[in-house]
Amino acid sequence: MPMLKIFVGTMYGGALDVAEQVKPLFEEAGYEVAIFENPSLEDLTGSRTDLALFCVSTTGSGDIPGNLLPFARALDEQSPGLPSLRYGLIALGDSSYGETFCGAGRQLDALLEGQGAQRLGERLEIDAMETFMADDAALPWVEEWIETQQLKVA
Repeated sequence: MPMLKIFVGTMYGGALDVAEQVKPLFEEAGYEVAIFENPSLEDLTGSRTDLALFCVSTTGSGDIPGNLLPFARALDEQSPGLPSLRYGLIALGDSSYGETFCGAGRQLDALLEGQGAQRLGERLEIDAMETFMADDAALPWVEEWIETQQLKVA
């Protein structure tokens, strides 16, 4: 059974809620799923990762949440090279912050791309000004992502 790892970056739990809500969709598609609330780079590189999903909220002025910061710093500083990593990214933000909207997700996406990782499809950016419950946008996106990227294995 392939392994999907969901890496969460959150301040108030919104991104974790999204991760927990989409987990069953991946299980139904045939994946073993692990959610990492305080992820380290070792969680990604230290064992098999067939597919990764990053659920990341933005704090402050486009900043990466504190629980994901050690992961992002290690990714940047250790430069592990991730050419075999296939991933998706769900970014949560608030468009009232202007240019820093979904800044954490965009930063992480750039870091992953810089390591040679391959994002499958487009990044989902969820605007708190338009979507009260982030999973209302995330669930249909994940269903479509699994379908369009042909990720179903079961």
